Order: sequence, then C-alpha cells, then structure tokens
Amino acid sequence: MDVSAPAVTLTHRFADELPELAIAWRAEDCPAPRVLIADQRLAAELGLAPEQLTTGLLTGTEPPAGAHPVAQAYAGHQFGGYSPRLGDGRALLLGEIDGRDLHLKGSGRTPFARGGDGLAAVGPMLREFVVSTAMHALGIPTTRSLAVVATGRTVHREGPLPGAVLARVAASHLRVGSFQFARATGDTGLLRRLADHAISRHYPELTGDYLGFFDAVVAAQASLIARWMLVGFVHGVMNTDNMTISGETIDYGPCAFMEAVDPATVYSSIDTGGRYAYGNQPAIAQWNLARFAESLLPLLHDDQEQAVPLAVSSLERFGGLFDAAWTAGMHEKLGLTTARAQAATADPDVAAHSDADEALVTDLAAILRDARVDYTSFFRTLARAARGEADPARALFPDPTDFDSWLPRWLALKPDAAVMDRVNPIYIPRNHLVEEALAAATEGDLAPVERLVEVVAAPFEERPGLARYADPAPGDFGPYRTFCGT
Repeated sequence: MDVSAPAVTLTHRFADELPELAIAWRAEDCPAPRVLIADQRLAAELGLAPEQLTTGLLTGTEPPAGAHPVAQAYAGHQFGGYSPRLGDGRALLLGEIDGRDLHLKGSGRTPFARGGDGLAAVGPMLREFVVSTAMHALGIPTTRSLAVVATGRTVHREGPLPGAVLARVAASHLRVGSFQFARATGDTGLLRRLADHAISRHYPELTGDYLGFFDAVVAAQASLIARWMLVGFVHGVMNTDNMTISGETIDYGPCAFMEAVDPATVYSSIDTGGRYAYGNQPAIAQWNLARFAESLLPLLHDDQEQAVPLAVSSLERFGGLFDAAWTAGMHEKLGLTTARAQAATADPDVAAHSDADEALVTDLAAILRDARVDYTSFFRTLARAARGEADPARALFPDPTDFDSWLPRWLALKPDAAVMDRVNPIYIPRNHLVEEALAAATEGDLAPVERLVEVVAAPFEERPGLARYADPAPGDFGPYRTFCGT
C-alpha cells in the first residue's frame, strides 16, 4: 500500500448492529493485482482521491485500519425454490463509506460458499461495470461499480479464465432475503433490529412504522421495475436475494437489454422456463414482495390473523403503482406531456385526450411486438417523426401498414420531440458489443470496454462516429444467452 496516500476510513455499522447476519472474514490474496478500470467520478463522490484506489483496498487484501469486513447472511427464493442459507459466498462487505456500502465480489470463498470457489472472472465483473454504469446514466436506481481489479489468478469455468474482483457501491446490500433469513431464526428481536436498521438507512421518516416501511419498499420496487421495463432491461435472475430494500438494482449476472420487442425475451442460460422473462418482471417483483411481507408479519401486528390483511392490502398497491409509473414513463417516451395527463381529471376535453393516449400506448405495444421492431431504435427514431420525418421510423417495419395507421393518431396529440430525446436513449449496452468488448478484455485488450463505458455513460447525447453503438445486433449474431459467472 502507498503509505503516502490519505487513510481511507470505513465504518462498520451493519456488522456492529446485526452481528447475527455478519461473519467476520478476509479476502483471499491476489497474486498479481492490477486495476483494469475504475470510475473516478464515483470515487470523487465518495471522497476518495485517485491515489486511494489501491489494489489492497479494491480487492480487500489490505483493508483500511479499523475496517471490519464481513460476509453477510441471507436466505432467498431462487427460481421459486427456498434456500434457507445463501449469503455472500464470494463477496465481502468491506464497510460503509459516506453512508454507502463498499462491497466486493469475487474476493474468495466464505463460509457461505457452499460448493463454489468464491472467485470471479474478468468478463462477468466487467459486464457488471458496463451495465451498472449504463443504468446509472439512464437514471435508474442501481448499485454502482467502483473498479474491476485483475487478480492474476486463473479461474476455471467452461475453461481457464483470468480472475478479477469487482468493487461496488450501494445504498446498502439489505435484501428481501436478509429479512427471510432473520424471520427464519424465529428471533423477533433480530427481525425488529434488522427492520430498524433498514428504516434508519433508507426511510428514516418512518422510524417505528413497519407497515409504512413495507409500503415504501413496495413503492420503490414498483418504480424500479417500471424503469427497467421502459428501457427494455431484463435482469435475468430476480431471486428474492437479488431484490434490495433500498429500491436499487443489484447483481448484474445474466442481464441484457431487449432488442426485438418480445415480452417472452429471456437471456439467462439457466432460466429455461422463462420465469424471469422481460414481460414477467412486474409479476415476479410482486411475488418477491409477498415473500418480504411474510417475513415482516410479526412486526405488522401481534396477531398474525390481523397482520396478514394489513400486508395484503399494502401489497395490492403494487399493481397500481407500477401501472402509474409505466404509463407516465410511456407518455414521456412518446413525447406526451404529463401536464396534460394530470389535467385530465379536471377537464373533460383533456380527459378525452388522455383516453387516446392510453389507446395509443396499448396499440403501439401490439404493433411493435408483432413486427419485432428494435425497442431502443424505435423510440429514438420516432422523435424524428415528431419533427416531420416519418420515413426513418417507418423504415424499421418489414410491413409498415399498422404503423402508418397509428402514426397520424399520435401526431394529432402534438408530441414533443425534445421530451422524447431526453428520455429515449440512443446508446445502450448492445448485447453484441458487450460480448465483443468482454472477449477482447479477456484477451488483455481493454480498449473496447473503455470505449463502451464512455459511450453508455452519456446515453441520450448523439455523437458523431458512434453509429455502430446505436445499431442493433447484426443478423448473424444469433440467439443471445448470458451466464451468471459462477
């Protein structure tokens, strides 16, 4: 470690307040650590100078003085099946900095590792860096990647691969699975302390209000899933241990962005039944929240028969909250101002327009699905039609007949192209470009990853020379599958 660098201070509030959910642990040594990529802006937000981003910190092999790294315990439903003891099998919470978690992935086996080796390969860790950078730039709540460090160790998956550790930052790593674990212990005191800890960190205005806490998490997740859907994001592994209490996106394993519009889109190699398909994500989120509600029942009322209807009533709000967020988002994507939608309740003429808006959205969804149009390209190109250039959007359809019927109805509502350009990205982490960049990085060439990160970090700003980053995958790219990297 560079002794001239200012000392980094990490607190350990989680470990202190919830020792039953924390096992003190240390990261495995790295033979030849080397920083591959780092987010200096995020570091600055955390109050970290470039010289403080040492490999000893970023791999956990030389934690700061006073740090108390721990592996966190949690349970979870994975593809619908309950596992009572999951936990950080290849991860460590180094501590908190500026109120946020500094967390490692791929830092070695822990007592929760089960049969895994606790390690990670360069490709999947860089995938998380790329996609979480894009999600943050798109305005979607997310854990963020601080750095990826090559370890100099070989990791064995389908073959030998270079190893890496990801350092990421989150509001916290509290999950639905954290509460499932606490509830399963039968210790209501532990469950209450966990809830108090979560409320204090994420919803401090709700101190002591556990039903309000559940309401807040339901609302946060309804908003988050709507944002995923609006950009075509497919998480791929929506297990309860991958749903945060904060409402941030976590764990970018077999994730990807939908290209051809299809609610059945699945990218995860292990999701053979389509449980976590694009179109299923809202229903799965509500299912996960039902498991959260079950965990919280002892805190909602002393009498479970009275606690259940309280939880059910709150959970039933999810659908309406999601629909409202989705509808508002689609109005923006189509350049239909929210001011008119809000005024619909007071003005019958405006209300008629609002009904037309809803019909437009419903009809458009069917048109895009039937034609399998590229989702991102369509909305960005449609803004040109709002400026009087209909042909570019029309050219996306093999048969534009239905689009030709829809277009005048939309134009009659006077869409705002500037609004559309502010919310519809031109650049996302295109699946073929991600794979291209990760393959190059695995062979030691980081330039494609660095360029891709630069592009997706400014997704709404069209720039010269970047046309290939806006184009869908070529026809010969074939069906896309992603892997969790373990």
